Amino acid sequence: MPWLDFSLKLPITDPTWIFLLVLLIILFAPILLNKLRIPHIIGMILAGLVIGEHGFNILARDSSFELFGKVGLYYIMFLAGLEMNMADFKKNRSKAVVLGGLAFIIPIALGFVANITLLKYSVITSVLLASMYASNTQVSYPIVIRYGLSRQRCVSIAVGGTAVTDTLTLLVLAVVGGLFKGESGGWFWLWLVVKVIFLGSIIIYSFPRIGRWFFRRYDDNVMQFIFVLAMVFLGAGLMEFVGMEGILGAFLAGLVLNRLIPHVSPLMNHLEFVGNALFIPYFLIGVGMLIDLHVIFGHGDALKVAAVMIAMALTGKWIACWLTRKIYKMSWLECKLMYGLSTAQAAATLAAVMVGHSIILPNGERLLNDDVLNGTVLLILVTCIVSSLITEHTARKTAMDEAHPEEDRSREPERILIPIANPNTIEDLVNLSLVIRDPKMKDNLLALNVVNDSNTSEGLEARGKRYLDKAGMISAAADVSLKQITRYDLNIAAGIIHTAKEYGVTDVIIGLHHKVTIVDSYFGMLTENLLKGLHQEVMIAKFLIPINTLRRIIVAVPPKAEYEAGFQKWVEHFCRMGSTLSCRVHFFANEETAAHLQNLIRKKYGKTPTDFSLLDDWEDLLLLTGQVNYDHLLVIITARRGSISYDTSFEKLPTQLSRYFANNSLIVLYPDQLGEPQDAMSFSNPRGNNETQHYEKVGRWFYKWFKGIKN
Repeated sequence: MPWLDFSLKLPITDPTWIFLLVLLIILFAPILLNKLRIPHIIGMILAGLVIGEHGFNILARDSSFELFGKVGLYYIMFLAGLEMNMADFKKNRSKAVVLGGLAFIIPIALGFVANITLLKYSVITSVLLASMYASNTQVSYPIVIRYGLSRQRCVSIAVGGTAVTDTLTLLVLAVVGGLFKGESGGWFWLWLVVKVIFLGSIIIYSFPRIGRWFFRRYDDNVMQFIFVLAMVFLGAGLMEFVGMEGILGAFLAGLVLNRLIPHVSPLMNHLEFVGNALFIPYFLIGVGMLIDLHVIFGHGDALKVAAVMIAMALTGKWIACWLTRKIYKMSWLECKLMYGLSTAQAAATLAAVMVGHSIILPNGERLLNDDVLNGTVLLILVTCIVSSLITEHTARKTAMDEAHPEEDRSREPERILIPIANPNTIEDLVNLSLVIRDPKMKDNLLALNVVNDSNTSEGLEARGKRYLDKAGMISAAADVSLKQITRYDLNIAAGIIHTAKEYGVTDVIIGLHHKVTIVDSYFGMLTENLLKGLHQEVMIAKFLIPINTLRRIIVAVPPKAEYEAGFQKWVEHFCRMGSTLSCRVHFFANEETAAHLQNLIRKKYGKTPTDFSLLDDWEDLLLLTGQVNYDHLLVIITARRGSISYDTSFEKLPTQLSRYFANNSLIVLYPDQLGEPQDAMSFSNPRGNNETQHYEKVGRWFYKWFKGIKN
């Protein structure tokens, strides 16, 4: 019967079964190879070798592998640029250039000599083949991401060095290709350089501005994801348009969009998830399907060529990393991690060998023959294995060393409370908590919906549940857990205060109050009651643009702020925020406070780009209006009444903020305060309010003074 025909024809050509088989490989290969302690990347490549036409011929390397493979290739380079800490990269760019230059010059010099003497190739063939030894693809970069080391200094240097070596390698490829296309005239070199510089400048200048405009207008996660992918392929297409390889455009797109996509954000999580779940594994499986072990081991020249290629590539890269370590006095772990990241050959190497294999010489032979093609595939396999093993081992060792840093254990665990009331501010408040939270701590975000005891209608409860679900979806998209709390209390302020005490909350983030009546205060009664009932840090936030589009953080610090109990905590929050958003933090303070800030940041948060300016006149914040632009965040550090840094000028803050900074995003921060919070005055306990006690002391003093005069 036809419907019982289970005859199987290999290779499988039905798209449904092809995709299913690939998904099964992506699903089960890591599980199987984890038991053998083999990195996932090698598992994908070996799986491609097994199912490919040179293995069991289960699948043919059809157009789907070419399409998804190219997307995966771009994705690797894009994520490499996106994950880079631009502040660290700027600090280490000279080191990256040195490593990239050494990793290009040394392998190409060693390779050229070996190709001429051992393999007896011509000069042009030897140059092109030697340039392949210098190229590098960040195949093992996902390992670094998995261990949370993407912002290490040596990783920034290795990724930056990759950009240098791949640029030089692909320039050699473009030049050699031009020689055989009749385009090597006197203007060819100049025209190539002009095109690359011109289109590269367009990407660097226009992409951030287009991205900032888009993110401000559209907050839909799907639209943002599609937009980012479109920018990646636009950058790759522009580079291919001028004769370069698209991987450079993808890497450059990642670099310029770096500041707009925070490391901890829903969009970043979506990008990493899709790439690591589908595109990158597809690319690695496709690389494995190119390997033909029968031809390699059945032909003496192919094995000889492969041996020379592998030896030159591994040796040249090791010498380059060793010299970089010696020059900059880096540790052995940093050297090994740089070597692991700089060793793998795939993207530019495949591009070079495919171009060289397609060029026919006048004598009818190919510029790069079949031996080189097969040797290149073995080179890719061996270097990917070496790169993955070294990166896996070194990254694990580095992560273990950093898992037990010497720190102050007496500091209480961080717990950030986000009261949810206004649906328009939920996303901004949750995103703010994501960029200031300690990423090493788990379950430290709490969202609260307070239901008034006197009004417990089902409509209000259902609406509050929707608000909590929205907050949970935003944090879950960033792969951060958020505890949802619903509390019944007399009023919102009491609910927040009681929840903070019950859960040991260290920080509270609320949205800026919207004035309802003309007699209503700027911050509102809720904020005033919170400040009286809590001594923990309270942030009052208002955002006019998405947090990830901020370009600078302006922090106004009052005199004696360094003597407050919460000084170090809020400095850490905004330094962490600046590092996550890759934007500069500019502090305005008097000379003494600025000195304390500089000393603290230099010791503990030196990686954050910071500026310091003097602000002696705290009476009038009009002085800051020229410093704060629309895409800046203004942070005002104030204090509760009676604290060390409290000043009577703080009474003018509501008027100044509403008059001068109505069109700016801002945060008003009340730091931690020692002692007990000011209890709200009640008729049953009139002495509970510190301010009331102060007035009683003044009254007693006047009574004694008046009595003395009378006597």
